Amino acid sequence: MSDSTDIIIPDLGDFSDVEVIEVLVSAGDTVAREDGLISLETDKATMDVPAPADGVIESIKVKVGDRVSSGDSIGRMQGGTEATAAPPAESSDDAASVAADEPEPEAASAAAEPAGEQTVVVPDIGDFDDVEVIEVLVSAGDEIKVEDSLITLETDKATMDVPSTVAGTVKSVSVAVGDKVSKGAAVLIVDAVAAAPTSKAAPAEKKPAAAKAPPTAKAESAEKTSKAVVPSELPPIDEAGFSTAHASPSVRKLARELGVNLTQVKGSGDKSRILHDDVKAFVKSVMSGQSSVEGAAASLPQVPKVDFAKFGEIDSQPLTRIQKISGPRLQASWINLPHVTQHDLADITELEARRQTLKGAAKERGISLTPLAFVMKACISALREFPKVNASLSNDGSALVYKKYYHLGFAADTDQGLVVPVIKDADQMDVYELAAQLGELSKAARDGKLKGDQMQGASFTVSSLGGIGGTAFTPIVNAPEVAILGVSRSSIQPIWNGEAFEPKLMLPLSFSYDHRVIDGAYAVRFTTFLSQALNDVDAMLQAIP
Repeated sequence: MSDSTDIIIPDLGDFSDVEVIEVLVSAGDTVAREDGLISLETDKATMDVPAPADGVIESIKVKVGDRVSSGDSIGRMQGGTEATAAPPAESSDDAASVAADEPEPEAASAAAEPAGEQTVVVPDIGDFDDVEVIEVLVSAGDEIKVEDSLITLETDKATMDVPSTVAGTVKSVSVAVGDKVSKGAAVLIVDAVAAAPTSKAAPAEKKPAAAKAPPTAKAESAEKTSKAVVPSELPPIDEAGFSTAHASPSVRKLARELGVNLTQVKGSGDKSRILHDDVKAFVKSVMSGQSSVEGAAASLPQVPKVDFAKFGEIDSQPLTRIQKISGPRLQASWINLPHVTQHDLADITELEARRQTLKGAAKERGISLTPLAFVMKACISALREFPKVNASLSNDGSALVYKKYYHLGFAADTDQGLVVPVIKDADQMDVYELAAQLGELSKAARDGKLKGDQMQGASFTVSSLGGIGGTAFTPIVNAPEVAILGVSRSSIQPIWNGEAFEPKLMLPLSFSYDHRVIDGAYAVRFTTFLSQALNDVDAMLQAIP
């Protein structure tokens, strides 16, 4: 043993002049055996070169863009040994096992062993014992080749495949999902047609699958692209983005199996490297509805693609910038939130009568006193009474965030599409101030002069179509809000007072909500309270203390 040893590129099979795409360490770094040092990329796979032993990096001689081959020295480290630092035969890009400090007796020779019945065992998996089998990939009667994955193991730090060291027919499988295995445990018995030397597993496949699977998150097991199978029900992988994601081979393999586009996953590792736990956390977040998947519609049944020009003259117009932005957001909200809409009617007979007497004086002050100003004023009272409606789910879905502020968004129709300006601190405004804010922000929206902060921070949104028409609709919740109020055109309706029908001006309300947060009883109580608030005009006209 020596205090300082060379760090050698292991056997890369038939590949040479492989590009360095990332240098993961620098001089002075302390590393554990199997920690990734550099990442290499061929035209078929990405692989990590692991540390041969525990120690301290003395120097790294390569940089991103350099090209290396088997046997090249990429630096020196203290604490390693020459035997573990440069074992080309044992350090080939084995996609599922971690090489031992010293080669097993059967791996020391490059000669193939005779054919016949052979037992494939769990290779050296570092310091781990009793590792759980999470998937069995073959069964009796299957034909297998050298390096075909047999079972998948999972530790608390990494997932790794156990590859076959021989080619032949599987006679029996010795393990099942849920079993615990350690180094040397029998995996299966093979009627081998030829035994392949473990030192040359990658050349037998004619391609490197990647670097060795480590017991740490940095040096992950390799991705065998030839074995990656994406079930038809999963959304297709964005291959262009996927190939540039900052992730090791085994993370890529896991992402493919789960149908995750790595471009959407935020890495928590060094230099934002995506780890196994990041992929799993992303999947959990999507499944709980806290995150949306870009292009999620790709996993849904597709609508027919039609060449409309075959049936007559057409005119194709590009979507506006606002439509391009709002469309995907609305789709994400509709897909991820379990929407329910509660419909109700509010008696605004007295409200409208009072508004007519007040709007003249308001107009002299330059204020258009619209019914929407009264609706928003009533909403403040209802939100205070029913705080869940003014809340949002936390990012991880484990808590409900109650907001102590009341920022009301309202849908504004413009030539370019729908926008949602936000009236900040609406609870501190009277009806006239709310009306003034509605006028100013609506004009800015129509003129395309809304600023970014004027469309952010809403805790609740109102969408009013009363000026256009309609009797009811189902507005889409503006996530991460949990509810939205739709208002349609009011109409005179006969309402029974116990003795006779009376003509009343009734305002249709459509209250859509996220059923994960708000249930039906809570929703109907909210709309009932809101209807009562709209009928109490004196309270709405009281000055703000």
